Amino acid sequence: MLRLRDLSFRYKIPLRGSVLVIITALAVTVSLILREYDELKQDLIANAASLGRVLAKTLITPITHDDVWRAFEIINSPFQASPRQNAQQEAEVVLVLDPRQRVYVSTQPNQYPVLTDPGRINPDFYAVDQAAASYKEFETRSVEIPDSDKIYVVTPIVADGVLLGTLVMGYSKNVFLPRYLAIAQRAALVTLLAMAVLIPASWYWAQRFAVPMVTLARSMAQVAERIPDDDEITVEESQDELGQVGSAFKRMVRELREKKSLEREVMLSERLAAIGRLSAGIAHEINNPLGGMLNAIDTFKHHGKVDPVSARTISLLERGLLQIKNTVAALLVEAKVESHPLTRQDIEDTHTLIQADAQRKHASFEWEDDILDTLPLPSTLVRQILINLMLNAVHAIEERGRMSCHVYRDSGNLHIVVRNNGAHIPAERMEYLFEPFSTGSNNGREGGHGLGLWVTYQIVTQLGGDITVASEPGDTRFSVRIPMPLQNT
Repeated sequence: MLRLRDLSFRYKIPLRGSVLVIITALAVTVSLILREYDELKQDLIANAASLGRVLAKTLITPITHDDVWRAFEIINSPFQASPRQNAQQEAEVVLVLDPRQRVYVSTQPNQYPVLTDPGRINPDFYAVDQAAASYKEFETRSVEIPDSDKIYVVTPIVADGVLLGTLVMGYSKNVFLPRYLAIAQRAALVTLLAMAVLIPASWYWAQRFAVPMVTLARSMAQVAERIPDDDEITVEESQDELGQVGSAFKRMVRELREKKSLEREVMLSERLAAIGRLSAGIAHEINNPLGGMLNAIDTFKHHGKVDPVSARTISLLERGLLQIKNTVAALLVEAKVESHPLTRQDIEDTHTLIQADAQRKHASFEWEDDILDTLPLPSTLVRQILINLMLNAVHAIEERGRMSCHVYRDSGNLHIVVRNNGAHIPAERMEYLFEPFSTGSNNGREGGHGLGLWVTYQIVTQLGGDITVASEPGDTRFSVRIPMPLQNT
């Protein structure tokens, strides 16, 4: 089956151009619809708020006189007088709620009887009630509930600073649909016109672009079988990008020829390196039995009864084994890496390494490094302590959890404090926390091997320091103190 990516550029370019036009038209349409929706909604809310304030003032007298019928006439009269061409400004339902949020009067008395809880009939009114209760001031607000098809405008009815009730007007979102359809129709027409112009242009430029590409592809295909000569390569060379690709391809072919001449030298070097690795491996395997034989000869010389012939034989064996040992030692090339003194950059590097793990959990990571100068401590070991403790904290916290690391020094010690708000460590597990393969050594982490804190403890102990743990719900803290060796002056 032919896939799209396998098509020639003479087909891909017009197809992609058409897709781009459609995507652009859709993006513009969505943008216009969203803008139109926002403008219509703001206009509706502004008109409804103005009407709500007028109705709220008018309703004060009927409510204070408990004239339900007059209140009903007031909330019905504006919408009965509205012309049908402004139907989008008409409220589908209008309710007046008393201070206890029960229905005082509504435009739909059959659906919302007097003194009923409107939230039991329509759950939207629970959300409206909660939104209205959060307002600190008596002012008109709009409430848009995500799963509802209505927008509610809520106006408090206030007299002399006393809340008499609440006016709630519900408007349907469906009144915006005709505008959306008109915009979509215009966008579809524009898209068709653009495609009528762009698709033929795309086909033309595809042909202009594809011919040099096909030629270049054929020349490249020859390289898979053999390296062609310069006169066999027919590519377009110009100053545009395609011409630059052709020139770069010709340079690549010349470099391939040079590479072939260097391959023999590289292969020789690789063979020598392989021999070196093999020799080192053999030397390591020989050293163990060789040392045992030399120890046996030395024991025999000191404790055995040696006659002159045996002594000469033993001496010859010892000299031969020593010669073998010297030869094997010459095959071993071992380099001991010495750790440099601890610098601020070493500490900052550990923060950079752990930051990615913390970000994957969307965690809050507080970092504080007060070390400004170089300290006479092995950087490799201190970095390992930091990494182990911070990784332990990352694995202990939940999604969007919190962790922190503070590194500082006093007159003679380096201090490291790592905290997290993950599950705390129970007291019964503290005793086994730094044991290898301990179930509690990873601070509640699932799937760990339980060696991180054990290794950290061993390093801290070797450096002459100490490590303590304090844990309570919401806060687990690992504190490390490492004494700094005295420097000779």
